[in-house]
Amino acid sequence: MTEVWFYHLQSRPLEETLPRLLERSLERAWNVVVQTTDPQRIEALDQSLWTYRDDAFLPHGREGDALQAHDPIILATTAANPNQAALRVLIDRAPLPEDANTYERIVLMFDGQDESALVDARAQWGTAKKMGLDVTYWQQDDNGAWGKRNV
Repeated sequence: MTEVWFYHLQSRPLEETLPRLLERSLERAWNVVVQTTDPQRIEALDQSLWTYRDDAFLPHGREGDALQAHDPIILATTAANPNQAALRVLIDRAPLPEDANTYERIVLMFDGQDESALVDARAQWGTAKKMGLDVTYWQQDDNGAWGKRNV
C-alpha cells in the first residue's frame, strides 16, 4: 500500500529540508519525482540541488530532458513519472496523482506558516484517505527534527 507522508514544515524551509529527503531516497535506490506547480521553482531547485552542499550534489534532471528516464531525480510540473519513481514529492500544492497507488511513498511538503497551505494540506489528507492510501503526519520541531504525530 502506498504511504503518503505529510511533512509540516515549521522551523526549516523546503530548500533545506528537501535535499536531505532526496539523499535518503537515493540511499534506498529509489528514483524520485519532485512535482511543483511553479515552473520558476524548478529553476531554483535545479540550481540548489547541484550546490546545496560544498561536498555533495544531487544528480537530477528536468521533465522533458532527453535522458530523463535515466535520472534518479526529476523536477516536474506534471503528473508524469518518466523515471519510474518509487517516491513522489509534492510541493507548492501539487495535487496527489491519479496513479498514487503505483508509488512506494508520496511525500507532501507544506509550509506551516501559510494558512492557505494548511487548508490545502487538510484537503489533500482527505483525498488520500478516500483513495485508501496509508497517511501519516510528520511535524518539525524547533531544531528541524521530524516527529510522527497522531492525527
